[in-house]
Amino acid sequence: MPERDFIVEKKRITYEGLFSVSELYRLIDEYFENLGYDRVELKNTEVVQPDGKYIEIEFEPYKSVTDWAKETIHIRMIFSQVKEVDVKRDDMPRRLNSGKVQLVIDAWLASDTNKMWEEKPIYYLLRQVFHKYVYPPVTNKFKADMKNHVTRLCDEVKAFLNLYRF
Repeated sequence: MPERDFIVEKKRITYEGLFSVSELYRLIDEYFENLGYDRVELKNTEVVQPDGKYIEIEFEPYKSVTDWAKETIHIRMIFSQVKEVDVKRDDMPRRLNSGKVQLVIDAWLASDTNKMWEEKPIYYLLRQVFHKYVYPPVTNKFKADMKNHVTRLCDEVKAFLNLYRF
């Protein structure tokens, strides 16, 4: 089983007000596509409730950086009390969503994704030595890059959501 080194745990972004669900989803999707990540969608549900829609989207962008390491970022987007609203801005009518947004972001670096270090006990011992003395300069760079990617994503999402405050 691959080892996971968590880089970011439970980073939250919350927002309440006007926004566009589809544009926010597209922003995050394009962000990871530009960085070369592939994506797996784990969950996409929409429930109509009396106070508005409840939408939950969960996906994991990932990138294999070497043959033994894989960067994974888990994003959970929860939209509640979502209602469609017609807004007029600069004499242009526009259809937006109103409600609450919550994003939860986790990021980890998985090592030994091919399980080649678990075949024999001597390999396991060698893996421990490699992880302690050989790999740290390389993995520290991967960890710093992932932390930077998550921080930039959070900044872009916050800037995007602040565009709708008026």
